[in-house]
This record gives sequence, C-alpha cells and structure tokens, in this order.
Amino acid sequence: MISLLFAQIKKMLQKGQTAPEFTLPSSTRDISVSLQDLKGQNVLILFFPLAFTGVCTKELCNVRDNISFYNNTNATVLGISVDSPATLNKFKEEQSINFTLLSDFNKEVSTAYNCIYENFIGWMKGVSKRAAFIVDKDGIIQYTEVLENAGEMPNFEAINKILSELSST
Repeated sequence: MISLLFAQIKKMLQKGQTAPEFTLPSSTRDISVSLQDLKGQNVLILFFPLAFTGVCTKELCNVRDNISFYNNTNATVLGISVDSPATLNKFKEEQSINFTLLSDFNKEVSTAYNCIYENFIGWMKGVSKRAAFIVDKDGIIQYTEVLENAGEMPNFEAINKILSELSST
C-alpha cells in the first residue's frame, strides 16, 4: 500500500516541471489545440469530471463570468474533460462558455497530468479529476492543484494571484 502511494506521489506534476505536451480536439471539432502552440502565453488548464454536472457547471461558469480577468492577465483558459466533443459543444452553447473546451476522450492527457479517477462515483472509470494547472509562457508549470473530492472547487484566489504575478513579469 505504501509503495502504491509513493508511486502516485512520484507521478504528480510539480511546480517547476515542464508541462506535458498535448494536442486535443476542441468542442467544435474544427480545430485542435496544442500546448506547444500556446508557448509565449500563460495558460490556465482546468480539468473537470463531466459536463452538465452541478459543480463543473458552477466552476466553468465562474470562469466564464470572470473571463475579463484572464484576458487582462494574458492567460489562455482551457477546460478539459473526457466528454466527447459533441457533448462539450452542447454544454458550451447552453452555458455560453467563452473559452476553449477540449475533449480528452481517450484519457491520455488526464493520465499524463495524473488527474484521472480509476473509479468515479463507484461505476464510471477514467473520468478526469477536478484539477487546475498554470503553465507559464515557457511551458513550465507554476501551479498545480488536483482535487480528490470532485465536489470541491479549485482555489481561484491562489490561481488568480499567480496569474497576476506572471502577467507583470
């Protein structure tokens, strides 16, 4: 049991590490987004379990309602879940989400960022954990938060503070 826990901790991404690269389809399926293409920008990556669920809707609508802050700190916001592009597109339309949602349907990016539930609510397998990562202009992780409890929200006060600091450098 202790060796399994140590293996999990060892795999967790830390501040100062290079962010794992990825390319994922957007909710509209007309473009793919690569982290590499966003070099030179600060990026807030928000993993979330499932579209159309209460806490996920609350979290993403909070970001939607505060998008001017992210724009003013020159931060690109990406929301990532294992939902299909079609599901994400419907969710984006219904909630008027004003930032990019990406489909990690194959669970590769959630796995690379070590934020995936093996079992979610008892029977679902391979659902993204609620998590937040800030990647700076050079592709280096400046903030990590992976929540075990999907009912909790990321610490947006800490996230916003770091993005403000990064935008002034």
